Amino acid sequence: MGRIMGIDYGRKRTGVAVTDPLQIVAGNLTTVPTHTLMQFIKDYIGREQVDRIVVGRPTQLNGEPSESMKYITPFVNRLRKELPLIPVVMYDERFTSTIAHRAMIDGGMKKSDRRDKSRVDAIAATIILNDYLQSIFNQPNT
Repeated sequence: MGRIMGIDYGRKRTGVAVTDPLQIVAGNLTTVPTHTLMQFIKDYIGREQVDRIVVGRPTQLNGEPSESMKYITPFVNRLRKELPLIPVVMYDERFTSTIAHRAMIDGGMKKSDRRDKSRVDAIAATIILNDYLQSIFNQPNT
């Protein structure tokens, strides 16, 4: 069994999280400049088995896709084309940045550290991936 990779895609930088090999829990991996993201993913897959990639799908409160989907959709299409053997799933990422900020505050992180947007992105990727894991664990077996 391989890992699941979670991605909080941003125009400048992207948060990346991965599960353990048993796909039980997700943890921060890193934040990378978005222009290097594809190569980072390929390099990581060269070292670790990845069974699936989950990309955060930003939506508005009414459930409609947000404006940033125009940047994410081309990336997802390229990912599917360049890595055709790895399923790519989009998963609702509503409020993940807000939840990431709250987690940092609740965890006692200093205000100066909370300003580091790369930390927020990595935590948001972890939240997306953990939410995704919860959703698949909570599906009834058919």
